[in-house]
Amino acid sequence: MFHVKHHKQRLHLFDLDGTLIRGSAAAVEISRQLGLVEEIAALEVGFLQGLAPDEFAVRARELWSGLTLDHVAAAFEEAPWLAGIQEVWADIRDRGDRCAVISLSPDFFVERLLDWGADAAHGSRWPAVPFSEPIHRPDILDARAKVRIAGRLCAEYGVDPADCVAYGDSMSDAELFAIVPQTVAVNADHHLAGLSRHSYTGGDLREAYALVRNSAA
Repeated sequence: MFHVKHHKQRLHLFDLDGTLIRGSAAAVEISRQLGLVEEIAALEVGFLQGLAPDEFAVRARELWSGLTLDHVAAAFEEAPWLAGIQEVWADIRDRGDRCAVISLSPDFFVERLLDWGADAAHGSRWPAVPFSEPIHRPDILDARAKVRIAGRLCAEYGVDPADCVAYGDSMSDAELFAIVPQTVAVNADHHLAGLSRHSYTGGDLREAYALVRNSAA
């Protein structure tokens, strides 16, 4: 009898903005609910030009002074999500693997993905909605924090970093892509050119996941 060797447990790490949400971001979808599309677009341009994540958060917090949990729920429900997210995460878990989301976006948005089947969902720590507290700058994540959180999750789940798969789309994913062997650029910009092992353009996470589903990490 030949026995198939059980594969080593893998950890799939997903970015949120531009990756699970196609062509948009949590901040954009939240701002859309508040009628602040132009204002957040200007902030996003600043971010691309080097505005620090904590400063972005401070300015977004000012913009969103009227934010309610209803706005957040509507932003989440109406965002242009890739198709098949819950099916992919169910398959990952059925195979004995883990899946996590690590995003610079606010935790009150990111953590809603736990209901979709993510094992963990880490975002920047924001004050509770509706806001009565200011942004605490050290709680806002940056690209390096993604690597740190990924390492913590590996330790927590007993997964070797060499057995991780990362999915991302932009500059904030580059540091993680540099240390993870299996990477999938999803609707990515030029910052990930040459950094990813696989590349996917489209609207269905199942298709992106198929690129790595049966490959050895």
